[in-house]
Order: sequence, then structure tokens, then C-alpha cells
Amino acid sequence: MPKYVIEREIPGAGKLSAEELKGISQTSCGVLSEMGPEIQWLQSYVTGDKIYCLYIAPNEQMVREHAERGGFPANRVSQVRSVIDPTTAE
Repeated sequence: MPKYVIEREIPGAGKLSAEELKGISQTSCGVLSEMGPEIQWLQSYVTGDKIYCLYIAPNEQMVREHAERGGFPANRVSQVRSVIDPTTAE
């Protein structure tokens, strides 16, 4: 199943409190539960003004539907083509 990186532009994301991040996570998980097991959230990275999320889904449309239903921006959705890490150099 394809993986996608979602870039979400959220001004001040890096200043969100633990409680605010928990609320966002709960909203996301609620929408995922409604959508079924085909789409899965793996993890997210919070930076200064963006959140980068990694999802598994059958297609980009389902990722965008999740964002719309959850009220989240999905400014850029990119399918992961390959994964590299330090062991790739070996």
C-alpha cells in the first residue's frame, strides 16, 4: 500500500501545547476510525509553522478526504517512492 507525506501549513504549529496536539490527534483518529482500515496514520513531525504527516493509504484522494473531514490543511500530498537511511550507504 502506498505511503504519503502530507505537508500541512499551520502557523505557530511549533508552539501548540501538548493538550492542543492531543486534541488534533484525537480528531484525526476519530476520522480515521470512520473511514476504515484502508487509511492509517503512522506519525507526524511538528516544525515551526508546519506539520508533516506520514500516512498509508490506497490513493491520494483518500488522504485528502481525511484532511477535509478532519478540518486539517493538506497543502501538499506526495507519494513516497523510496526510503533511504544510513544503512542505504552500506
